[in-house]
Amino acid sequence: MPARRRGAPAVGSRGRRCSRSLVWSSAPLPCGSPAPFGACSDPAVFPFGLLPVECQVHVLSFLTEVEKCTAALVCHSWSRLVRTGKLWRVADFTRRGVTLLGMESMLVSIKEFERWKAWVHQYAHHLASRGASLLVLKASFNLGDQENRWVEFLSEFLESVHCGDLSELGLNWTFTQLEPLGVCLQAEHKYSSHQESLTKMEQVSNFQALLRKLLQNCPRVTTMRLHFDWSQTSLSLLSRFQHLCVLELKYFWVFKGVSPSTMQTLTRSLHNLKSLTLHVLVPLRDLGISYCLESRSLEFLDVSPSRGLVFSCLDLPALRELRAKKVLRGITLDCRTRLEIQSQWPCLYQILRNGTPQLEVLNSERLLPSWREQGYQELTAALEQSCYCLQHSDSWLW
Repeated sequence: MPARRRGAPAVGSRGRRCSRSLVWSSAPLPCGSPAPFGACSDPAVFPFGLLPVECQVHVLSFLTEVEKCTAALVCHSWSRLVRTGKLWRVADFTRRGVTLLGMESMLVSIKEFERWKAWVHQYAHHLASRGASLLVLKASFNLGDQENRWVEFLSEFLESVHCGDLSELGLNWTFTQLEPLGVCLQAEHKYSSHQESLTKMEQVSNFQALLRKLLQNCPRVTTMRLHFDWSQTSLSLLSRFQHLCVLELKYFWVFKGVSPSTMQTLTRSLHNLKSLTLHVLVPLRDLGISYCLESRSLEFLDVSPSRGLVFSCLDLPALRELRAKKVLRGITLDCRTRLEIQSQWPCLYQILRNGTPQLEVLNSERLLPSWREQGYQELTAALEQSCYCLQHSDSWLW
């Protein structure tokens, strides 16, 4: 049987042609001569250039960042399309670093740090040159770094792109992803506890300046995940993001306490908040303090990453799910002191009965409809994991 000529259509046993692979034509429509969609001499060629620009942009939006850059090399028309700001919705400065390994920061050589720093600035320029219209911003920079001035870098970046529609912010302003090893070793020998406190104050000051910039440029953020210092200034700035629906606050400094009134002010001021995750480490000097939360909109509350966070009152009429975990503190107290502290705290069961009428899930355990009237084994097990009262906890302080 003679070999089929390369490029010729395949013919089946009954003389029918097999379908050929579809080819996209990027050739634009000639100016002044509009043709109906599908008017193409070869039915196997899809006339991509005849699609409306909005449809072309939508198709290209499914590509990764690297694929978009490759597509820009196809022709001049695609190059112009790829520069559409709506194709660049995400600025993720953490995608090349240690977050992929589940770590906050890593010490590297000075050469490796300079290479990563150059990539950060090139990536920012790449997004700015394409007129990026951001929906998501993720970054991890030490805002107290006076040498690299990351706060100025982020401020200039926010001015260079369109971020009025930014809806999600993930910011770690306490650590830079990669730190040069030599510089960090010198800092350890040079810094005293007083200098460390000054550095923390510098971080907080720059964080507040960045919050003001975000309020000015991105007032409609709906999701925030960041470290928080719980100062009155930072609380006032955060409370002005009235579109917030999802909020996760991580602890900034292990020695920094959170006053009960501050936490209550936060939940009261955010009227659209649906989900709240708190990382609060209660210092030993504040042992015995309890907290109240009040919100008409909150539906999900997760305080399981916290340590020593005890509630005395919850007024959360819309809450449907609560996650709380009791963490052993490793503190040795005499029995009298322990009983004196724990006797001040009401049982979490009573707090939930009185303040969460819509609660359905506790620590991933779906509650029975009659959980308010009568306890049961699974509910007791969930309370033993989360309640600090005398009934459900007798040894957590030991």
